[in-house]
Amino acid sequence: MTTVVIVGAGLGGLRAAESLRANGFVGEITVIGDEPHMPYNRPPLSKEALKSGLDMSTLEFRRKASVADVTWQLGSAVVACDLSARTITLADGSIVGFDALVAASGIRPRDFNIPGPRNGRHFLRAAADAHALREQLVPGARIVILGSGFIGCEVAATARQLGCEVDIVTLDPVPMYRPLGTILGAGMQAHHEEHGVRFHFGRSITEFTGHDRVTGAVLDDDSSLEADVVLEAVGSVPNTQWLAGNNIDLSDGILTDSSLRVVGSPAPFVAVGDVARYENALFPGVARRIEHWNLPTDTGKRAGATLATLLTGGQPDQTPFAPMPSFWSDQYHCKVQSFGLPGIADEIVIVGGEPSGECVAEYRRDGALVGVIGINSTSALVPYRTALMAG
Repeated sequence: MTTVVIVGAGLGGLRAAESLRANGFVGEITVIGDEPHMPYNRPPLSKEALKSGLDMSTLEFRRKASVADVTWQLGSAVVACDLSARTITLADGSIVGFDALVAASGIRPRDFNIPGPRNGRHFLRAAADAHALREQLVPGARIVILGSGFIGCEVAATARQLGCEVDIVTLDPVPMYRPLGTILGAGMQAHHEEHGVRFHFGRSITEFTGHDRVTGAVLDDDSSLEADVVLEAVGSVPNTQWLAGNNIDLSDGILTDSSLRVVGSPAPFVAVGDVARYENALFPGVARRIEHWNLPTDTGKRAGATLATLLTGGQPDQTPFAPMPSFWSDQYHCKVQSFGLPGIADEIVIVGGEPSGECVAEYRRDGALVGVIGINSTSALVPYRTALMAG
């Protein structure tokens, strides 16, 4: 019987399995994940799960009946792959064969290996990370956050609501600079500072102090901050190391064509979610990895259909792939929502409200709309989504 192996037991892996079944694949499907959990929702890890504690039963995604026969091999990390031999190797040395492969291995936090004690320093990607961090966020605790992206800012907001003292250290000029730009970033900075968050812009951390546990951070201007707990949130790295040596493009994730078939693979192989790099027809010209919550579902559906077709000898759909990127972030009373790719804009125009309150901002590139962001303006964004899809 034909076997498909899915490396990664997150949302993208789940949606790929469901899509394989929906498109008529009746063979064996094995999903291999390095965490011990069934696929679960990650965005609450920086918000609700830190406030009220981690309850995996509320985070797990509902699974369609069609994947009831799927084998879930959890707590098993994949460390190597031979696409020519059609095998993967697990951390325990066991080898698993496949007829077709799905890469849904996602991303991991970037680690700059800053000198100093490790105890008290945290990343936030998995449920275990959230559980460990939650135990440290007690009233009066001093938390230093390295990085001012969404994860850093969401944790800062949650930590302040839990009564912690918060310092954010970032090289950027405003929080969430890359997705929001200067104008909206400054508006969100004002919200954070109103709640007592202290920013240290244009700074990095050169070392952490302490013996058995971190007690502080030394900045690159030789100033220092006291810390009971540290969160390192300075971006992510695609999990492609297990594919090294297969002569495929892993320069930034896994390069695919418009059907999400991996370019250059000798075996039937597709990639989904945060690890996949592909050209989006809505923003043509460059293949990109886009780490937005909705895209594991969109790519999983497309990739599952592609693989099911390949395994029956057919040609996959090569029509332009045009999923709409979207994200949201809840911080204090602010709901930040977006459609498109505001990060590629060269012009930002506020078309309603004020950045310090409710507002809508258009993001344009060469005069054309490429994204929109609203703060507490959900209904106002609906026409923009339509316009971006049409564009």
